[in-house]
Amino acid sequence: MGPAHLAGYECEDESREECMQNLYEFSMAALLYTGSAENGASEQSSRVAAMDSANSNANSMVESLTLKSNRARQAAITTELIEIISGAAALDDSK
Repeated sequence: MGPAHLAGYECEDESREECMQNLYEFSMAALLYTGSAENGASEQSSRVAAMDSANSNANSMVESLTLKSNRARQAAITTELIEIISGAAALDDSK
C-alpha cells in the first residue's frame, strides 16, 4: 500500500500502487536533496565561523606585535635621548 504519510493523496490515471510508489520515490528524493542542501549550508556556516575566528585572532596578534614594536622603538629613542643629555651635561660640567 505504501507509507502511511502518503495515504491521504488521491490518484488519477494510474493504479493506486503505482501512484504511491511514485510519490514514495519523490518523497525519498526530496528528503535526500534536503539533507544534501542542509549539509552544504552547515559546511559553509562552519567555514564562515572558522574564517571569522581566524581573522579575529590575526587582528589580535597584529595589535599585540604593534604594541611590542612601538614599546621597543620608544625605549630605543629614550635611551638615545638619555645618552645625548648625559653627553651634553658632561660637556657643561667640564667647562
